[in-house]
Amino acid sequence: MVEKICSFILSKMRKKMPEITDEQGEVILYGLQLLVGEAPKMILLFGISFILGFGLEMVFAYFAIMPYRTFSGGFHLHTHLGCIIGSAIFYYGDVLISKFLVLGSVEKYILVALSLIFGILMVSMYAPADTENVPIISKKERKTKKILSYITLILTLVVALIIPNQVYSNILIIGTIIQSMSITRIAYKLTNNKYGHEEFAKQAQN
Repeated sequence: MVEKICSFILSKMRKKMPEITDEQGEVILYGLQLLVGEAPKMILLFGISFILGFGLEMVFAYFAIMPYRTFSGGFHLHTHLGCIIGSAIFYYGDVLISKFLVLGSVEKYILVALSLIFGILMVSMYAPADTENVPIISKKERKTKKILSYITLILTLVVALIIPNQVYSNILIIGTIIQSMSITRIAYKLTNNKYGHEEFAKQAQN
């Protein structure tokens, strides 16, 4: 259904803008699919979280981790159902762990330090982690997103240290750990994803 809606929108766009190439059309179609598919997914996830009593924490987790997630990238599941399930595991897992995790001051600083070290290593190795559908080829863009990944990672963890609410603090710490894991080669293999820029380079060599 989502594919049909997006294809219809793209066909209307190409009639008004015939200069759109097939390659550009594929990128636009993928973007439309993400946009159209994301709205009902988030409505569902937010709606269920409010029904279950942790809606505010869910909203906080989604928007607080978004900057780091946007710049560092990560794998994408190949079906809308899989995407909904994956997002639920990511955000609900983050929130529920954070609600029940009790950290003393020392434990909190240790966990933040470990999250920072792990995140920096993963960003240096994999970010921005792109996909085959939307490869990030430009060296300038890759460098910019890597730098912004470092910045948003550090800022997120700094906020986690100073925010007084322990649950929200935990959400930031656990969220950065999960996001850092999502860009790794192991995560990509488990979800049958490939890094877009690597596949592009392979095709260019052939």
